[in-house]
Amino acid sequence: MKHTLDATDKKMGRLATEVAVLLMGKNSVDYARNKMPGATVEVTNVSKIALTSEKRESTIYRRYSGYPGGLKQETFTNLSARKGYGDAFRKTVMGMLPKNKLRAKMMKNLTVTE
Repeated sequence: MKHTLDATDKKMGRLATEVAVLLMGKNSVDYARNKMPGATVEVTNVSKIALTSEKRESTIYRRYSGYPGGLKQETFTNLSARKGYGDAFRKTVMGMLPKNKLRAKMMKNLTVTE
């Protein structure tokens, strides 16, 4: 099943929650947490998402290399300038999906266009 969502003037967290539910298949009757749903989600106009200036500076994305002192942090403003709004949205959705082997497969079913 294919879902298309428009991100214009929507809050990032609310939209990401909706996308995560669709990717997990929780909206379907035959939901099973160990099965891969056949849902694909396309999100358009991510660059027109509603974010306050305070949220742009306070939201911090972290990644860790595995080595001592290898924690890298950057704000939403820096990440969106470097990689675009789509990558920041993907990271938000990825954090809402279950941390198991199906997460990478679910993320392949997400298409984000700016």
